[in-house]
Amino acid sequence: MPAIRDFTQGGIFRQLITLAMPLMAVSFIQMTYNMVDIIWIGRLGSKSVAAVGTVGMLIWMMNSFALLSKVSAEVSIGQSIGAKRLDKAMLYASHTTTIAIISGLVFATFFFLFPQLVLSFFRLEADITQEAIRYLNIVTFSVPFMFLILNFSGIYIGTGRSDIPFYFNAVGLVLNIVLDPLFIFGFGFIPEMGSQGAALATTLSQVVVFMLFIRHLRRKKGVLGQFAFWIKLRKNYTLNILKLGVPVAAMNVYFSIINMNLTRIASIHGGHLGVTSQTTGGQIEGVTWNTSQGFATALGSFVAQNFAAGKMDRARHAYRYTLRAMMALGLVVTTSFMLFGSEIFSVFIPEKEAYLAGGDYLFIIGISQLFMMLELTTQGMFNGIGKTTPPAIVSIVFNTLRVPLAVFLASAIGVNGVWWAISITSVVKGICSATWYYFSQRKYR
Repeated sequence: MPAIRDFTQGGIFRQLITLAMPLMAVSFIQMTYNMVDIIWIGRLGSKSVAAVGTVGMLIWMMNSFALLSKVSAEVSIGQSIGAKRLDKAMLYASHTTTIAIISGLVFATFFFLFPQLVLSFFRLEADITQEAIRYLNIVTFSVPFMFLILNFSGIYIGTGRSDIPFYFNAVGLVLNIVLDPLFIFGFGFIPEMGSQGAALATTLSQVVVFMLFIRHLRRKKGVLGQFAFWIKLRKNYTLNILKLGVPVAAMNVYFSIINMNLTRIASIHGGHLGVTSQTTGGQIEGVTWNTSQGFATALGSFVAQNFAAGKMDRARHAYRYTLRAMMALGLVVTTSFMLFGSEIFSVFIPEKEAYLAGGDYLFIIGISQLFMMLELTTQGMFNGIGKTTPPAIVSIVFNTLRVPLAVFLASAIGVNGVWWAISITSVVKGICSATWYYFSQRKYR
């Protein structure tokens, strides 16, 4: 199998599927990591789910920062390959890896030194906060590995080898599934650790995935050759990485901060059940989000090569193919969420109060699923042509409006008002993103 795939020629839909399927699988693996934890932790009670869910919000914010190096690697390496400049692709891989190492160490240090500070923001009950701190203290050790895993995934995606991240993350998932119940509930000589056991299982799984990436990258015929993991940053490469990655990272970081504020509002108006509904419901919603994100990332990599090769017709065809696939899936998921929300939620948390509240969340969020998929697909198209700013502007503006809208609606109708604020703004974001692309794409014809 070739170390690098050329997407500037051949069947468009077949190549999109070839690239997207492993990416979707990786996204589902990441989602399943969290879902497996929730299924087991749900047996400990909804308070434990709330504790782990709040830490999950922090990890989400951290992963959003990690997108700076990941997305930059995808686009810069993809465009370098499209322009037949493998030397530049190697240098970009070294630069993004160096940035990922620095960022991961900074975040790990901050979480380790100030866990109480970051978790006090959510205004949880004292016992839930303490459980969250114990969980975070263990997960912190995996933070540098998470940054590098995302960066290495971006490098492989940029070269068209999205299958490699899938294989390695699949190994981590299987290991996590095996270790979770052993560490949470104890077995033989392994003591019962509760939610801390889930944190340890996740940490060990991430370390194994990281080691698999390192082993594959250091082979003689590894992707892009044996590029340096640590390099003195060059100004022109670093500035281009920041130009590509900062808008995407800023958009996602800001999105995660907005969601942390929404979780705080949900905690005030709905207690720990409000937090549980949002954090667990968000993981269930990952079915559509991760599918869309996988296709959007594949679309971005495909478009990057064809844009650099001057073949925008192929890029536009790929966008239309992706939209059709996403709309078909979105209809199925929307119907499932609106008709069977409580039943779906009960699989993860068997407490009646919890799954009824979660059912309300899924019903309201289900209304906006198609528009969320439209937004993400269009974002992938923008990223591929190197225009990462427009989707960032749309996301930041309307995500900002979520907080005052949530405060207003929650004061009027309770915690469900928070979910309506999320759903309404998702609809508007999808429409605005697609409209912006429609008017801007004419100059690329």
